[in-house]
Amino acid sequence: MSRVANNPVPIPDKVDVTIHAAEISVKGPLGTLSCKLSPSVVAKKVDSRIEFEASDGSQSANALSGTMRALVSNMVVGVSQGFEKKLALVGVGYRAQAQGDKLNLTLGFSHPVVHQLPKGVKAETPTQTEIIIKGADRQQVGQVAADIRNYRSPEPYKGKGVRYVGEQIVLKETKKK
Repeated sequence: MSRVANNPVPIPDKVDVTIHAAEISVKGPLGTLSCKLSPSVVAKKVDSRIEFEASDGSQSANALSGTMRALVSNMVVGVSQGFEKKLALVGVGYRAQAQGDKLNLTLGFSHPVVHQLPKGVKAETPTQTEIIIKGADRQQVGQVAADIRNYRSPEPYKGKGVRYVGEQIVLKETKKK
């Protein structure tokens, strides 16, 4: 059996989990998330935890049981605490401004870039060069952060661009005569 699936997912007090035949839904203070349950994985709610196991002994069912456990664990953490990604803008004149469900970015182009945030994801700009993306769905938060970083990823010579906070950029040496 998958080693990941051996660990049950604890359910906090404020979180409600319902398991149907083909779907698991998790409801908490930060929202509701659901995902489809693979037919080769069996999920059981025991006391205040969820246990996963493969329905048959195949290798793919074993791998899927660990995957489903990780997905449900992320959903439980998302609806109880939430996820966040921090981005930093490095470069002269690079600015960000959050306005409702839109993020206005000035990244050195001839025009400002307006990024429409999906439902369930919020962006904050504590300073003009910092962006904090928050949400309950871990995959969606990471995808929005990657999309924003993709507008102007850090270039290898000066390191200018949008980067994750704590990301190490390996700078190249300029050509010498």
